[in-house]
Amino acid sequence: MEFTLVAAAALGAAAAYVMLWWEARHGNADRCAGNIWEGGLVAVVVGIFAGRIVAMLIDGVNPVAHPGDVLLVRGGISTVAASLSAVLTYLWIGRREPIAMADGIAAAALAGLAGWHAGCVFRDGACLGTASELPWALAQPSSMVTRHPVELYAAAALLIVAAALAAWKAYGRPPPGVPASAALLTAGTVRLATEPLRPSLTGGPIWWYALAAAVGLIGLIAFTVRAHGAR
Repeated sequence: MEFTLVAAAALGAAAAYVMLWWEARHGNADRCAGNIWEGGLVAVVVGIFAGRIVAMLIDGVNPVAHPGDVLLVRGGISTVAASLSAVLTYLWIGRREPIAMADGIAAAALAGLAGWHAGCVFRDGACLGTASELPWALAQPSSMVTRHPVELYAAAALLIVAAALAAWKAYGRPPPGVPASAALLTAGTVRLATEPLRPSLTGGPIWWYALAAAVGLIGLIAFTVRAHGAR
């Protein structure tokens, strides 16, 4: 496997673990940080392998005939397949209390995504997007053109919302289902907002980002209304 991707994944896992640790110390409403961590870790591993296999099939590579290529992530990972597989796996693991499990990992998932995006610093030029002359714009060592550090934008936005969501869960006790919906809305919205600053507007699965944001918004409204109706 490409070691820079391993470093990014490790940074994401560390960020998610730290967030769960903080929440557990400050009154995580779900009181099951260990189960959430284990479930999330299994879901991520399943998602990575599923995303890799789908990417191989799209490239015309038979994963059965080339099992070694599943581990050697040279051709990339299907983001959509990886994300869907991870979510479905996690929900299956927490099927006895899906809403509580989803809420429990909401802030940690955003922190993990922030860490993954921040992992661009391990890959030469991977943080950079479209050209910019802003004071904080960066350039590759071999180039005079400065560019938006778009991956760091995404990481900062995700981390800020993750921290706010964790604090809300600890001190505000939001209605069940709201934290998970807010996290999904945030993940989709951040990707949509930063996509125009990436090298190619068609480079990412924009419709999937929009769907995630829409589902998150619908869930946020529905769970909020349900909570008010139950009072």
